[in-house]
Amino acid sequence: MKVLIVDDEPLARDELEYLLKQNQLIAQVSQAESVAQAIGVLLSETIDLIFLDISLNNENGFELADKLHQLAVPPLVVFATAYDNYAVRAFNINAVDYVLKPFEQQRINQALAKADQLLQTRQAEATPKQMEAVHDSGMISITEDEKTRVLKQADIIVCYVENGELMLTTQTGKFHAHHTLSWLMERLPEDKFMQIHRSIVVKVSAISEVEPWFNHTYQITLINGEKVPVSRSFVKQMKQRLNM
Repeated sequence: MKVLIVDDEPLARDELEYLLKQNQLIAQVSQAESVAQAIGVLLSETIDLIFLDISLNNENGFELADKLHQLAVPPLVVFATAYDNYAVRAFNINAVDYVLKPFEQQRINQALAKADQLLQTRQAEATPKQMEAVHDSGMISITEDEKTRVLKQADIIVCYVENGELMLTTQTGKFHAHHTLSWLMERLPEDKFMQIHRSIVVKVSAISEVEPWFNHTYQITLINGEKVPVSRSFVKQMKQRLNM
């Protein structure tokens, strides 16, 4: 089981991680101190269960819980908090359990056992289409100015590396991503995106025009008017994809 701890207190995160790792059900534990960090982890890793605090500096754990439905397969949630007056609200949003601080090993084990049973049931009932959704959530996480933006893959027009930074142009604007181009390509569907340069990937359906350029290269005009080069090493692949 892969677990994410979301808590703004480092000591509380470390204590809970230690207790979790004493249980044989645990395969991986990640940490986040804010809603933005948590979303970044959720969109870059497969998380089965979140241990979620309610008070997160100026944020509320329920804010993250409300966003989980945007994921193809939302992780289960155990609220892990010092507050005992939010239990009803937590169970109203289908929380697996509600664990109070200070944490105890037996109580953590009980929560993990409940989560494991639910995960096994979910896996047994999952349809092929749902399993495909696990592999491809259709979303990309972009961190910019300490905020995490969640972008739809369908909105992406072109991705490129500029001055060492990964940039994404979408239908609504341009965004920075703190990842590599290869990381992004692993998460984009191959049938919808195409690499045309060692530092450029375009959405095939966003291509408007293709014209010869110089030294046996080509230039592509995208639906937003942006022009991008096709390097010689990717010309053959481009022609095959576009039936040229």
